[in-house]
Amino acid sequence: MRGADVTQEGLFSVRKTSDYVPSGHPLIAIREIVNVALRGMDRLFESMYEERGRYSVPPEWLLRGLVLQALYGIRSERLLCEQLGYNMLYRWFVGLGMEDVAWDHSTYTQNRDRLIEHDVIRELFGRVMKQAEDAKLLSTEHFSVDGTLICAWASIKSFVPKDGPPPDKGGSKSNPEVDFKRHKRSNDTHHSSSDPDAQLYTKSKKAEALPCFMGHVLMENRSGLAIDTRLTQATGTAEREAALDMLAAVAGEQRKTVGADKAYDTADFVSGCREMNVTAHVAQNTYGYDTKTGKRARRESRIDARTTRHAGYGISQVIRKLIETLFGYGKQHGATIRQVKLRGQPKVSDVFTLSMLAVNLRRLPKLLVAQAMAGSG
Repeated sequence: MRGADVTQEGLFSVRKTSDYVPSGHPLIAIREIVNVALRGMDRLFESMYEERGRYSVPPEWLLRGLVLQALYGIRSERLLCEQLGYNMLYRWFVGLGMEDVAWDHSTYTQNRDRLIEHDVIRELFGRVMKQAEDAKLLSTEHFSVDGTLICAWASIKSFVPKDGPPPDKGGSKSNPEVDFKRHKRSNDTHHSSSDPDAQLYTKSKKAEALPCFMGHVLMENRSGLAIDTRLTQATGTAEREAALDMLAAVAGEQRKTVGADKAYDTADFVSGCREMNVTAHVAQNTYGYDTKTGKRARRESRIDARTTRHAGYGISQVIRKLIETLFGYGKQHGATIRQVKLRGQPKVSDVFTLSMLAVNLRRLPKLLVAQAMAGSG
């Protein structure tokens, strides 16, 4: 007998959101790691809110939602909140019950300044990495560093002279028809009216300069996890300055090594590493550009045979390339840092840190399981 195409709701429901989560789903282990970190942030959360007034959306729910967004590359908070209305896996992960109503996307807008003011995202990142440290998954001696460009939520048209409005040839007020060929732009004379923190930058002399930020990561070489992040304005020295800043924050007086590409083969970076008892395993850059002729010319590398003769130098040069997988996840799968949809360096910094946290959370459960199996064997 053919069944009727009729939907009949039950009078009562006794199922929970956890009933819809497949056993062995990767988010189960990830949620446990995140929950351990959040439980240690109770005092911080208490300091963020007034004692009186209406109850807010729990900050733990908001942070789990942001982690979900970074893990799955959900392109906007509006779409995230929409999916929280019907996706049982997402509802379970953030902590919503069957009858709970998902919050409005504007809640993130209203709470973002509070999260930035109290440095909540970086605190969450640090507490997750503390679990990896306690499990002895992190190297304390060998590291790699690199930077990547992050396109800002601004266009070339938004760059206007600092001392007045740009010339235009008509068009609307918000989208003027600017003659790009006649008017040169530089960070010294122009700034973005959309995102003043963004800078024009290109890594290649042949490529077009775009409004960018620069994200930096310090990776430990044992497990390939990002242990520190920085987000700076895109300048010619930002990579090396941020790298030295992150290395200075590494605890311990033990001798360390840091692998890096040719961009770090400069006198200031190598000498800065030596002052901190860090050996710079930097790829040798024997060619540069002559500032007078604009052509390639030979240059002397700051890394000599005293460093390259050791086997550890070759190992660092191989492992340092793993850092590209961290950036690749955020730009390809997560797609949250290819071009950010927020403006202002503090907001973009949180997006970048969340993206690197998502990469760590994908790897950390597997590393913990492998370590447990090795210990039991």
